[in-house]
Amino acid sequence: MNYIDAHSHIWTPDTDHYPLAAGFRRANMEPASFTVAELQAQMKPAGVNRVVLIQMSFYGWDNSYMLDAIAAHPKMFSGVAVINQDQANPAAEMVKLKAQGVRGFRIYPQNRDFDRWLDTDGLRKMFAAGADHNLAMCCLMDTNGLPALSKMCGQYPKTPVVIDHLCRIGVSGTISDADVASLCAMSKHQNVNVKVSAFYALGKKAPPYHDLAPLIRRVYEAFGPERLMWATDCPYQVVDHKYQESIDLILKGLDFLTPADKENILTKTAERVYFN
Repeated sequence: MNYIDAHSHIWTPDTDHYPLAAGFRRANMEPASFTVAELQAQMKPAGVNRVVLIQMSFYGWDNSYMLDAIAAHPKMFSGVAVINQDQANPAAEMVKLKAQGVRGFRIYPQNRDFDRWLDTDGLRKMFAAGADHNLAMCCLMDTNGLPALSKMCGQYPKTPVVIDHLCRIGVSGTISDADVASLCAMSKHQNVNVKVSAFYALGKKAPPYHDLAPLIRRVYEAFGPERLMWATDCPYQVVDHKYQESIDLILKGLDFLTPADKENILTKTAERVYFN
């Protein structure tokens, strides 16, 4: 079986051709380089043949490096872009980027009140365009933003939504039962999916990551394997840990997963959302 890594960032030290956004410096690039070739060197030995590329923050709204990677490897990469989520009419830009291999758009609370972080005209238009063009809203957030997201999902039930990194539950080192319950409650929205990812940053933050099994099992029981997708969050997964350690948690470390479950989590869900 070939697998899909549903979340990896790439960047290049060639800042002449791919300049950083205002407010960012080369020192923000840690590690200093994680190019397409460096990603391929990590993914291929693990049996991963497709990756969802996530626009890196220090490029701002300039998605050029990611788009060039997709153009060079259209069967290998799909993309999640970052655009100005406060612009008056984002739909035209979203459709243009879809034609270039983008299948999702990253959104996040920024500096807004968590209860109202989605309460803008621009984001409502993004959700509407997502429903019209089958483009996912990809949410980097903590559980305190879920009530507002749930409200938006109720208003736009056809919009695909992906919650990144198990909603960052366990980043503090503690996995709160209330936080897990809040995430699981989002399963009532049929187009909400969850990335089972970034294990290096959650719970005990140490391979083989078996301490995350109870959290993953509860999310699995709530959403089903058809709405879960595995991802590494490279290059951060491979700074101190190994790429294979991430995928091995799904392949070998969760005894409640059937072979069909693993196929969904490692391939089919991400394929449906990002490679259609």
